[in-house]
Amino acid sequence: MQVKDIKLTVKKQLKAKFPGWKRLCKGRKRELAKQVLEEVMAEYDFSSAVSAPLHELTGVPEVPAGVIPLSEMEEFIAGTRSGLLDFKRSWSQKRTKDPELKAIDSLLDDRVIDRLLAYDGYTPSKRNIYPHNLLRAELLKCLKYPEFSYRKFCGEVLNNLENKTERAFVHLPLHKKTKIDHSQLSQFRSGLTFSQSINLSVYMVHLLVRSGSVEHPFSICGVDSTELPINYNHSLLCSVEVGKKKVRIYSDLDADCGVRRKKRDKSEYFIGYRAHTLMALDPKTGHNFPLFSLIAPGNHHDNLFLEQLLSIARAMGLDMSVVTGDTAYADAEKNLEIQNDFDISVVTPADKNVKPPVDVDPKRGFVYLDEYCDTAMEFMGRTDDGHEFKCGADDCPRSRVCPQYRVVPFDSGFFGQIPEQAAGIEKVRDVRKHIERSYNLLKHREGLEPLRTRSQQGVMCQTTFANMATLLLEIVGTRRTESKEVAEQLEFEFASGA
Repeated sequence: MQVKDIKLTVKKQLKAKFPGWKRLCKGRKRELAKQVLEEVMAEYDFSSAVSAPLHELTGVPEVPAGVIPLSEMEEFIAGTRSGLLDFKRSWSQKRTKDPELKAIDSLLDDRVIDRLLAYDGYTPSKRNIYPHNLLRAELLKCLKYPEFSYRKFCGEVLNNLENKTERAFVHLPLHKKTKIDHSQLSQFRSGLTFSQSINLSVYMVHLLVRSGSVEHPFSICGVDSTELPINYNHSLLCSVEVGKKKVRIYSDLDADCGVRRKKRDKSEYFIGYRAHTLMALDPKTGHNFPLFSLIAPGNHHDNLFLEQLLSIARAMGLDMSVVTGDTAYADAEKNLEIQNDFDISVVTPADKNVKPPVDVDPKRGFVYLDEYCDTAMEFMGRTDDGHEFKCGADDCPRSRVCPQYRVVPFDSGFFGQIPEQAAGIEKVRDVRKHIERSYNLLKHREGLEPLRTRSQQGVMCQTTFANMATLLLEIVGTRRTESKEVAEQLEFEFASGA
């Protein structure tokens, strides 16, 4: 944590002293970064504990105020409409020829979007371009033109009067050349607050639940991360070694060096960010729906973000009973805290490095009372101390003298929040594997790879728009290919107390 705290201090000082950091030349940036890093290292007290909160150390915003819970979104929408007709929607429905864009246009309400994105001093009567126009432009780029740069998208698509379908979807007039420049979209992204991004996500989840694509409360959710490398030269300005780790300062102060999954055609390391996403999983079909994402520097471990994701989910009013993830989230102590604080069970694959308790079969996970017992015990439920197992053998010669029950403490191996013996636990882990498909769609279909923005704020906004586009496509179902085979009915029958 000291490495994270040092970089946080350097980053704060550079941003405070040099507000025009992005406009400086590379040589000047290197000189200033080296100077500030040396000053921080000279004054840093390594004997004191790190006092900065976790969200600052990991480089993500804290849970914002003003988030509209899912249970109140319907009332918010009803209060926004106020009985007035939406003439823009009826007009755009006639002018939009693309069936997919037409279906998505019918879902979005400009009045709701403008109210969600309104800021202090917002005056609708004094503008030609509204927040809903800018948001629709971002969604259009994700849906139809993810490979275009923003400059090319605005010049050749958005501001071309011949593209009547695209302009009608964005709700731009067709009889006059009202333009949206790429700089306006850049200002829109830079001005979008974290609270507004979360409220947009709540609005999308509301549309998703109302469409019947998934039921709420969610029976099971998944969490994972993926790397988002930046697509332009980010030189290393300076670095210093602290113990066995290094503090690295790049020209993008928020970015950092991380380790990606091993791929044949790519290097092991990347410079950029990681998207940590909470997804709702449909146990019947295996479909998954990205609810919202946190964008953090690429060097942080995944298990630092599970609690932060669940805190935001609580503010959004999202209810779930089980969250599944890979071995990166297999932390018995943290998962127990999550169970106590959020009443959510975390299911992860058994960590092979964790030794099983005494008198437990290391291959199958069967629990025995002691070394003299030959009958595997049955899982009864969870207590405050661990998992309770009971022996139901009546003809055992030791049945009158042995207690016939045993409590196994929580761990990151066979005995996580839900143990291996619970019914349906393997099916939960099988559904988790579908999360990778959503990331592939977000990257290659919705345009998150390569990134078209150059800051953490921009990456956060672009990821939010990609999540929104994915949910809208899931609702309208225009790109969904149904398998000829009947989807297996996955029923999760967790034991009592699990």
